[in-house]
Amino acid sequence: MLECSRWRVTCGRRTGVEARWPVLVTRSRLGGDGVVRYEPPPLTRYLRVRRERGHTVLEFRGEIDIAAASEIVPHLDLATAEADTRVVIDLTHIEFFDASGLRLLQRARHRLAHGRLLLVCAHPLTLRMLRITGLSRLLPPSPDLDTALARPGSRSGPD
Repeated sequence: MLECSRWRVTCGRRTGVEARWPVLVTRSRLGGDGVVRYEPPPLTRYLRVRRERGHTVLEFRGEIDIAAASEIVPHLDLATAEADTRVVIDLTHIEFFDASGLRLLQRARHRLAHGRLLLVCAHPLTLRMLRITGLSRLLPPSPDLDTALARPGSRSGPD
């Protein structure tokens, strides 16, 4: 018997397989085996994801408020699913950044307890928010992506 939830496929008594993407199971009309496909989350206008020099770069875009954060969280969780992942959050293309954006940074930091999390930010008001909240001490921002990627390995995660 094939049981399926959004993130797990279980066959009979065997342990389920965790998926990195939401799971879509289709069955033929004639019965028989199901076909399992992993579907990546839909794209969002607030985020671009790419690989660069062994890092996953999450490029936030536009206004990062509570609505944008709710769209970004699934992608952020996917990128930080493995504790030893190397991730860069690039805030170069943001126009607005509120407490929801700070929560996204803190979420990524905690999820990457043994990984590497780098931050790119040159926006003066966002830098000020990072300084006031103390997040700039825990996640020192770099002025551009090249500088961040050239930075020696820094650990992230809870203190």
